[in-house]
Amino acid sequence: QVQLVESGGGLVQAGGSLRLSCAASRSILSINAMGWHRQAPGKQRELVARVTSGGSTFYADSVQGRFTISRDIAKNTVYLQMNSLKPEDTTVYYCYALTVWGNYWGQGTQVTVSS
Repeated sequence: QVQLVESGGGLVQAGGSLRLSCAASRSILSINAMGWHRQAPGKQRELVARVTSGGSTFYADSVQGRFTISRDIAKNTVYLQMNSLKPEDTTVYYCYALTVWGNYWGQGTQVTVSS
């Protein structure tokens, strides 16, 4: 199993930045992929960014060029640096891990961007 602990959400003005962290309970090199989803009220959960165990990254079109996913292997932690935030980025962000044992989710962290 994998436990995921998120941190870093909060309130920021439009144009500002936040960094989310997701700490895993085991080596992230043993995890096929980790990343972040977000889910706005009344909408489906969408993939925001992902990094594989090999280091390949993916970004949703809506965040490309503004968000950067990175990892610290020694700390078993994945980060999502969010720059140039927009009000439409406001929602709950969920860290997730794809593993051979199944998929795991963090508890979610609220990001609020004021206009």
